[in-house]
Amino acid sequence: MIGMSFLSFLVLLGISVIVVAVFHYALRYRFLEGIDAVYAKVVFAWIGAWLGSPVLGHWFYKVETVYLVPAFIGAITALVLNGVAWRAWARVFSTQPTTEKGAPPTIVKAA
Repeated sequence: MIGMSFLSFLVLLGISVIVVAVFHYALRYRFLEGIDAVYAKVVFAWIGAWLGSPVLGHWFYKVETVYLVPAFIGAITALVLNGVAWRAWARVFSTQPTTEKGAPPTIVKAA
């Protein structure tokens, strides 16, 4: 899929926009706010959708050279891994002090 047609690019872009819209606006699964976060998620979802068929296999419905189900699963996986990575990065480099000896640990809810 390195040398893909323009229609394949548009199919992957459509899949990524659909997945991002559901995750960002319906499920409210976000680390950053604003339109720049949506654009970044579209890029990550497009990469996940692009890698979906080569990694997960070629099955079910096909449009141009894009298998739809693996592309959707790849886009969802890329978005979830992106969110987990940013939350872990924020937790590692947060300025909150570590728990003191004898103090019960507190649960900090990520943004």
